[in-house]
Amino acid sequence: MKEILIGVVAALFFAFTFILNHSMELDGGSWLWSASLRYFFMLPFLIVIVLYRKNFRQLRNEMISRPKQWLIWSFVGFVLFYAPLTFAAAFGPGWLVSGTWQFTIVAGVLLAPLFVTLVVGKQVRQKIPIISLLISCIIFIGILLIQIPQAKSVSFNTLMLGIIPVLVAAFAYPLGNRKMMDVCDGRIDTFQRVLGMTLASMPAWIIMAIYALLTVGLPSSSQLFQSLLVGLSSGVIATILFFIATERVRDDQGKLAAVEATQSTEVIFVIIGEMILLGIPLPAPIALFGLSVIIIGMLLHSYHTMLIGKRSKLTKENIEAAS
Repeated sequence: MKEILIGVVAALFFAFTFILNHSMELDGGSWLWSASLRYFFMLPFLIVIVLYRKNFRQLRNEMISRPKQWLIWSFVGFVLFYAPLTFAAAFGPGWLVSGTWQFTIVAGVLLAPLFVTLVVGKQVRQKIPIISLLISCIIFIGILLIQIPQAKSVSFNTLMLGIIPVLVAAFAYPLGNRKMMDVCDGRIDTFQRVLGMTLASMPAWIIMAIYALLTVGLPSSSQLFQSLLVGLSSGVIATILFFIATERVRDDQGKLAAVEATQSTEVIFVIIGEMILLGIPLPAPIALFGLSVIIIGMLLHSYHTMLIGKRSKLTKENIEAAS
């Protein structure tokens, strides 16, 4: 499925978030600046893209017609997603935060009942895809395994400060993304939606930046440069690719879960990147085993999605043949 490949490429660019956020923490940079600067740097690039495509007016009209929904779900999907991730980066290496972040795969499956779909003109509440949930639970087991070495070396409070914010982000990101897809209902494209969510979340980032200025002062030149890289790679490229992939399969909870499961490959990219760029040692054997379990779960998601696609194709062909 093309959407899974797009999701893996997005995961590669998402990986820069965890590597560079950890790097900024090691350099003494504030998580408040790491969070807000990413979206400040995203904004001009997204504006240029949408203006070049000559559909900014359409986005403006869409946001004016539904301001409450845009503000709420952009805050959930962007602010409650990224601020907790940057906060958690202060309590562990990027691969650990990235590994815990994979809980979003399970969270995405559990969110299905919050959405409805039209079937023969009637609204039907979506059901949790059981097989996708079971596969996602395999990934969750892998997440627990990678936490074991860290749990032995830090206090319980520190461990929770590194885990709980990531779990909040894990639910917030797919919830905000899916709700905004429902709000937009295909009336605008992915570039417009990402720009709109960035604009709608800007008040929160401005408040966060003002607080950072008053408490820790201005960011360093190193943090500015690394935040620019995060904004480009993760904020613009990865977010747009991931949103494109999820938009294509938004009406199929099984396929949507499989696309969201591609984020598990971030862990591989983060481990390699941190070893090369930051000199982080290879994770403990049990953590590596946990990472292997996560990857196996992602492959099972892909295989299950392929089977669903084949069955749907056969069913469609049988219906056409009968008619």
